[in-house]
Amino acid sequence: MKIAVLQAEATVLDLEANLRVVDDAARRARQDGADLLLTPELFPCGYSPELVRQRLTAEDLRLIADRAAAIARRHGIALVYSAPREGTGGRWHIAATLLDDAGRAVLSYDKVHLFGEEERRAFTPAEDAPQVVEHGGLRVSLLICYDVEFPESVRAASDQGAELLLVPTALGAGFAAVPNILLPARALESQVVIAYANHCGTESGLEFGGESVVAGADGSLLAHAGTGPDLVHAVVDSALVAAARERVPYLRDRRPDLYGRWGGRSAR
Repeated sequence: MKIAVLQAEATVLDLEANLRVVDDAARRARQDGADLLLTPELFPCGYSPELVRQRLTAEDLRLIADRAAAIARRHGIALVYSAPREGTGGRWHIAATLLDDAGRAVLSYDKVHLFGEEERRAFTPAEDAPQVVEHGGLRVSLLICYDVEFPESVRAASDQGAELLLVPTALGAGFAAVPNILLPARALESQVVIAYANHCGTESGLEFGGESVVAGADGSLLAHAGTGPDLVHAVVDSALVAAARERVPYLRDRRPDLYGRWGGRSAR
């Protein structure tokens, strides 16, 4: 599967402008032969958690979903987009959805680890584990931003057989160690390919770091964006994931029964 990763600056609450950026990226990605486009966290509405929570309506959320599906259908490309999701009891979650190239939702995920007080005031953390689906010849899963910085989240997806982990993110400037050090390590230790799509520029006063990446299951960097707008590509091959797992069999050699006897929070 050839994947494209969008890195761009959103305009907070300008749904039309942001969706035009996604539409253009989908067109260019498909022209370049990509099968799937990954976009950043909350990109259709821009990243400003409290403002988004205060201003967006249920109708806006439906518009985002409908337009994302139309973009996937129009360009014949699978699409991962992230937007708020209205849950029960007035709770809102930060969600991500994988659409196939006909615009049908095939996988969804709600963010478990919220980052910072603003996200926690605006949204409710989810509790469900990441799920895995077969898509494009690969076993695919989703996480969102801060989730991928916890080894337990990535391992949960890997334990279910994920080969490709798609991660919309909104990583601020000053955290370059995340894309450059942490993500390759996460990919290596759980032996999955991790694609990570970040914002760039400034939104509601927050400066973003860019540096979207695709990290291979062997810890190598398959693609790495700069700090400005970009559309990077990588080819993900299940055979290469299998080869990485065979070369150093971390997953096979784990001893979870022993870790459980050790106790403590890391005993999973």
